[in-house]
Amino acid sequence: MGKSLVKLNKLERNWVLYDVGNSAFIMLVSTIIPIFFKNTAAAQGVSAADSTAYWGYALSASTLIVAVLGPILGALADTKGFKKPMFTLFMMLGVLGCAALAVPMQWLLFLAVFVIAKVGFNGSLIFYDSMLSDVTIDDRMDYVSSAGFAWGYIGSCIPFTISLGLILFADKIGLSAAVATGIGFALTSLWWLVATLPLLKTYEQQYFVEAKVNPVGKAFQRLGRVFGELKEYKHILVFLIAYFFYIDGVHTIIGMATSYGKDVGISDNNLLGALLLTQIVAFPCALLFGRLSKKFKTEDLIKVCIVGYFLITAFALQLDKAWEFWTLAVFVAVFQGAIQALSRSYYAKIVPKEKSSEYFGIYDIFGKGASFAGTTMMGVVTQLTGSSKYAVGAISIMFVIGYIVFRLNTIKPPN
Repeated sequence: MGKSLVKLNKLERNWVLYDVGNSAFIMLVSTIIPIFFKNTAAAQGVSAADSTAYWGYALSASTLIVAVLGPILGALADTKGFKKPMFTLFMMLGVLGCAALAVPMQWLLFLAVFVIAKVGFNGSLIFYDSMLSDVTIDDRMDYVSSAGFAWGYIGSCIPFTISLGLILFADKIGLSAAVATGIGFALTSLWWLVATLPLLKTYEQQYFVEAKVNPVGKAFQRLGRVFGELKEYKHILVFLIAYFFYIDGVHTIIGMATSYGKDVGISDNNLLGALLLTQIVAFPCALLFGRLSKKFKTEDLIKVCIVGYFLITAFALQLDKAWEFWTLAVFVAVFQGAIQALSRSYYAKIVPKEKSSEYFGIYDIFGKGASFAGTTMMGVVTQLTGSSKYAVGAISIMFVIGYIVFRLNTIKPPN
């Protein structure tokens, strides 16, 4: 691959930095926050199965809110001059919500604050993902998108490692575990904010519709037209349906891995260590898939990732030992960034660029709708059966459906 195809320019680097910032929050969501919540809930008399279910419901609530708002926000953001301010608003909601988690509170209130922070994070991604069309060209989208996830994984390890060190050695430095965890939340929110500043300074919206009187009303009109266009753009619609099913499993595994690990008896230290390893291994793997996209079709690489995830869920069904969880973490790392990055760039290339936020708003409906369905299903099945292993079995079916539908997408997308 030529150097010009690999080296990121300034605007691309600044865009990637936002992944570095927000990934630190997602690292907390996948590791420290659910452990902290489950321990807090247990201390207040909530059973392990119920706390896993409540955590799933909180994740579902945050994704449902953004799924409902996403298309409207996306349509509005395609108006000239709207995308950056709206991105900033939701980013700050996430940053401040993350910082607020540091305040001691009852378990139910903690979940409510977490939902606010997650809404901010999810909402910011609608605008951030659609910025991809503005910051790079089609031929570089797979690589730049993959670089975002890759550097996000490795960059998130810095605040996470510091936070984990504070928690593990809290007694030795004279802090309680709760105070050390709170410092970790505050540090992560600061990291997120600082990493975002370069993008805010340099980003300019390149593709847009001109601002008109009553932009909100016009946004609704454009959104209605976009939904109508999906009947004509069948390759986009089929991809979105497939995406709904396979990303359901991906998001559920990311959000529920720690709770599932605790349910099958994996210790907190093993959980945190294995998930930190996931971030480290995911870094080169995401970059590798970005490079492979120059030699292989993006569609074929996505299929490989879906099959990989199905095998991961099959392995998880019998998981009950720490070394198995570590093994699982490595295999998740191989595909986690790739499937998200390639899906994002594939979609960005097949949708009209001047309507990218509108289409990414719809993309968010399918993605967040999948997250809602997956985490809700995980919570309900766990409570009904008393075992989260049955829920993992149900999640594996989503990958099968996603793969079958994705294969139906035989219409060649426009160049």
